[in-house]
Formats: sequence, C-alpha cells, structure tokens
Amino acid sequence: MSRSQRLQNFRERRGVRSAQRLAFLALLTVGILSLTGVPAAHAAPSSTTGFALPFSGAPAFEYVAPTKLTRPGQLNQPLGQKAADAIAARIGLHRNDALSEKQSRDLVSGRGAGGNRQAAKTIDASILILTNTVGRPMLSKIDGQITKSVLGSYGVYVNTRGQLQSPANADAPTRQVNTLIAPGGYVGQWLRANGATHTLAALYRSAYTVEVPFGFVAQQISGTAQLVTNTKGGVKSTVGMSMAPPLWIVNFALIYIVSPRLAAAMPAYWTPIPPVVARAIEASPTGQVPYARYQKYFR
Repeated sequence: MSRSQRLQNFRERRGVRSAQRLAFLALLTVGILSLTGVPAAHAAPSSTTGFALPFSGAPAFEYVAPTKLTRPGQLNQPLGQKAADAIAARIGLHRNDALSEKQSRDLVSGRGAGGNRQAAKTIDASILILTNTVGRPMLSKIDGQITKSVLGSYGVYVNTRGQLQSPANADAPTRQVNTLIAPGGYVGQWLRANGATHTLAALYRSAYTVEVPFGFVAQQISGTAQLVTNTKGGVKSTVGMSMAPPLWIVNFALIYIVSPRLAAAMPAYWTPIPPVVARAIEASPTGQVPYARYQKYFR
C-alpha cells in the first residue's frame, strides 16, 4: 500500500471515529429529551411546520422537510433530482458522499463483503415504502387481485397483505430496519467492509445525527397507530409518522447516501389522512386497517 493510500485510510478511520462520537452524543440526547419532558404532546406547535416537539425535529432543519400541499396536482409527487440535491446540501450531504452504483446495488441485494440477503431485503423494502410516489406504486393482494397504491404524501402505505398502515408501524420493514441502521449495526459494518467509510462519516456529520433523537422519541410516544397531529394555521389534521420533519429528514439522508436517484423519488409534499381513515387506524389494536374498506376515501 502506498503512503498516500495509508494516509487516506487513516483519515477515513479518524472521520468514522469522530462521526461515531457524534452519533453517541445524539443518542444520549434521547434520554435527556425524555427526562426534560420536551416530547410532551401538549408542546406548542411550530409556527413553521405546525408540528409540535418532538415531531417538528431540530428547529434549524424544519424548513427542509416537505410542506403541506396547496393544490391537488402536488399529491404524491416526487421531489425530483434538483430538489433532492438541494435538500442534501442543506443537511450537509453531497452526491460524492453517496455509494457508487455498484455499491448501492450490492447493499440492497445482500452482496458484497459481509452481505446478508435478509437484511438487504428489509432495506430494499423500506426504500420502496418511503418512495411510494407517482411512478412507484406499491403492489398488494386484495381480494385475490394485485392492486396498486400510491400514498406517499399521506405518510401511510399498503403492505403486501392489503393492510393500510403507517411506515412506523411495528410490522413495517421501515420500523424493523432501525436495528440495521443503528450505530454498530449491519449497515455500518457493511459500509466499512465495502470501502464506504467516507459515506458513513458523511452521514454522521450531517443533520441525520441531529434528527435521530427527535425521531426516536416521536416513535416511542406515538402508540400503535404511529400517526402525527398537525395544527398548521389552526387547522388540525393527521398524517403518517414518516412525513414528520425529523423522520422524513433521517429517511432522506439514509436513502440519499444509498442512491441520490432514489432519494429524488421521496414525496415532495404531505397531505392529511382522511379523518375517517385516521380514526380507524387509531382505533385498531394493530394500527392497521383493510385498504379495500378505506380506499374510496383517498383521492
């Protein structure tokens, strides 16, 4: 190995160690938030987003997350690459931080050093759920028929069994993936083993580290339904957890480092879940309801 290569490896290892310290401090903040009562449901909503802490996330990054749609044509529309790259820059990421195309394919297919097919399947399914926008429908079996659904802006999705739920539902790959992306988990190990320590360090230096504690606490206090209340402009509405600023930003950062192209497919705007559907999800002991029964309420 040449001197320049050794120096580069040293810098990458030092960057990852520094990033891991930041991540540890961020996770430590979860306990502080819980003890100080910041996540209380009665906290005043942000004038910027209409979400209350912890669902509004870090004030410095609230403006980055999707806003409520203002016209029907914005429903379930993806960000687009230009907007995705601009958002990435605002949270401290660049296209050069992302995996190469080969690394991206290997990660989501379970290949590469230390690859695991089951873990990769969870990661791939999570990306599909979080990019469920126009042109990227979910496929479910309903009454024996394969049915397409596009519900990204609502912050809900239809699973393969035809159940409508929040991506933060305990049953969802997007919730189960948390163990894989935690510090020291599968994703971090895979990145180190496959020449992507620079990607890992960039992720931990970004707003991802700042937003993780807010997202974690938000999920812990949201019960089975995993829905969020918004009171923007004095109007009360409900949306799925994945569209709350800290969760959306964390998911965006993770998807962007895997593939900026896929991050560009995330929803650009959020819209309220029809009230009758939100009430049904909240009343369900599993946080799930049959999509066939409630499909008519969506636009």
